[in-house]
Amino acid sequence: MKVLVTGGAGFIGSAVVRLAIARGHHVVNLDALTYAANLRNVATVADDPAYAFEHADIRDPQALDRILAQHRPDAVMHLAAESHVDRSIDGPATFMQTNIMGTFNLLQAARAYWIASGRPVGFRFHHVSTDEVFGSLGPTGSFTETTAYDPRSPYSASKAASDHLVRAWHETYGLPVVLSNCSNNYGPYHFPEKLVPVVILNALAGRPIPVYGDGGNIRDWLHVEDHADALLTVLKQGRPGRSYNIGGEAEVRNIDLVSMICAHMDVLNPDGAPHDRLIEFVPDRPGHDRRYAIDPTRMRTELGWRPSVTLDQGLRQTVEWYLQNRDWWRPLLDRQGVGQRLGTA
Repeated sequence: MKVLVTGGAGFIGSAVVRLAIARGHHVVNLDALTYAANLRNVATVADDPAYAFEHADIRDPQALDRILAQHRPDAVMHLAAESHVDRSIDGPATFMQTNIMGTFNLLQAARAYWIASGRPVGFRFHHVSTDEVFGSLGPTGSFTETTAYDPRSPYSASKAASDHLVRAWHETYGLPVVLSNCSNNYGPYHFPEKLVPVVILNALAGRPIPVYGDGGNIRDWLHVEDHADALLTVLKQGRPGRSYNIGGEAEVRNIDLVSMICAHMDVLNPDGAPHDRLIEFVPDRPGHDRRYAIDPTRMRTELGWRPSVTLDQGLRQTVEWYLQNRDWWRPLLDRQGVGQRLGTA
C-alpha cells in the first residue's frame, strides 16, 4: 500500500512510519513539525525510496488537497494531534483547532479524493484516538468499544469530537473509515514531557521525580512498537465503520510504574541509585482521571492481535534507549514548556 500518515514525525506516528516502511509499504509523512515533532524520529527511513515527507498542516485544506492529489495514497492514517493533557489545560484553543478542525479538513479532503478516485473499495481512513475519550473508571470494569463517551479534559474532549466527526463522515457520506482508541503509550522517541521519559531523565539528572496526587491513578501501558503493529493490523483487516480498542494488558498505578522505572535505573545507571529516593508527590492535575483500562477482546478475537512486549521488558528497553540516545533527547529539553510544570490552572 501507499499510506499517507499524518503526524508521522511524532512519537506514535514515527513508529508507524518506521514499521510500515520495514514491511514494504510506501509512506507519505505529513507533519507540521510543531514543538513535539522531530524528523530525527524517522532518520532511519528518510533516504528510503518508499518514503516521502510533506511539511504541511492539517489546518490547511489547500495543502491537504494538493498532497492527496499528488501522492494518491491507498489509505490515510490520521495521527496528527495535540496530545498533552497539561498543555490542553493551559491552552485549549490549539487543541480545538488542530484536533477538531484539522480532522474536519482531513475528512473533507479525503472524501473529495476518494470520490474523485471512483470510490475505491479498498480505500481506508484510519482515525487514531485515545481511551481518554471514555472518561474515568471506578475500581472495576474496562472500556469497550461501546462505552459511552465522557471526556474530562480539553484534550480528551477535542479527541472525542474528532471521533464523532469520523463516524459521521462514514454514516453520512459512506467514507470507509476505521477507528482505534489506545491506552497510554511508552517507548523510544517519546517526547520528554510525558511521564515515562520525565521519570527517566529526572532520575538520570538527580532531580526530583514528580508524581501527581497520591500516585494512585491507574493506566494501561502499551509499548509504542506494539501499538504501531496493532494500527497496521486495524488498517489492513478492520471492518469499515468499526472501532477497535488497543491496550497493552498492563494496568498499573502511576507510583508503581515510577518505582519500576527507578528499579531499572538502579541496575542500568547504578551511580545514582537508589533512584526512588527522588520521588516527590506534587499537587494533582485539575480533573485528573482516576483509572483507565482497556478491554482488548475485539482486537484479539476479530483481528487476532495482542501485545507482544510485557511492561517490565518494555520499560527496561525504554530506559536503555534513553541512556544510549542522549544526542536525541538533549536538544529537546530546550523546547518550550519542557521541564516545566504545566496544567495547574
